[in-house]
Order: sequence, then C-alpha cells, then structure tokens
Amino acid sequence: MSGFSFVLAHAFPEFLLAIGALLLILLGALRGEKLGWIVDELAIGLLGLAIVATLLSSKASAEIFDGAFIDDRFARFMKILALLGSMIALLMSRDYMRRARLEQFEFPILIVLSTIGMQVLISANSLIALYLGLELMSLALYVVAAFNRDDMRASEAGLKYFVLGALSSGMM
Repeated sequence: MSGFSFVLAHAFPEFLLAIGALLLILLGALRGEKLGWIVDELAIGLLGLAIVATLLSSKASAEIFDGAFIDDRFARFMKILALLGSMIALLMSRDYMRRARLEQFEFPILIVLSTIGMQVLISANSLIALYLGLELMSLALYVVAAFNRDDMRASEAGLKYFVLGALSSGMM
C-alpha cells in the first residue's frame, strides 16, 4: 500500500469530515440563511457517514504522520462515541434553535469542525497532535458558546470560555 493511500485508509473519517465541512460552508455561503435547515440535515448525514466510514475502516492498528496519530480499535470506538454525541447534539438542538430563532447555517458547521478536533484529540499520540486537536475542538466551541449574540449571558460565557482556553493553552 502506498504512503498516501495508507494514511487515507486510517484517517479517512477525519478527511471526510473536513472536506464535508468545507462543502457545507460553501453551500451556506452561496445559499444564505434561507436554507440553513439543509445545512443542518447535511451535517447530520455527514456525521452518520463518518460513523459508517469509521466502522468500515481498516481493522489493523497503525501509527501515521510520523507517529503523531494512532488508529486502533479503542480509538475507533471512542471516535464513534464522539460522532454519535455530535449527531445527537445536533438533533436535540434543532427545536431549541427554531424556538430561539437562531437557525443559522454556521451552527452545524461549528459542531462538525469541533468533532474533527475531537477525532484528532482521540487519536493523538504526541503532544503536538494533542494540542492541535484540543485547539481545533475549542476554537469552534468558543463560537458555539457565544452563538446567541443578542443575549448578554451567551456573550459573557463565550468570552469567559475564550479567556480560560487561551490561558490554559498558553500554559500547555
């Protein structure tokens, strides 16, 4: 197996989510707010597709990216749990977002980007991969915490989360 196909076989769910998130951003930017529900549906489908890709991925354990990323059975199990949790979070948030009039296409994309960070964090086998996964997950969640811009408490929560994250990131 060549180098790229070996890496792709073991990191396919992450690549799938990243490419899917880029396509969702493009769709949301082109169609605007009127089709935010389509982006939501596609994000849920993308997470489901990533679960299937994780289940069908290579059964062999491997270290890729010079040992910074590990793919084994336990990592795949934890990735499926994270993907299910993200999918359930999107499903549960639909009614609230509709009632609070916060249906925007950015929310499911932020959840997908955070999920990519979770996937990298789960498979991290070095401190730099751990740091990159943690930052990717956190940066998207800072925005989710302050998603309701009109609510003072949401803005305060986002700012506090950002300051705490920046402080802990600097210490790390």
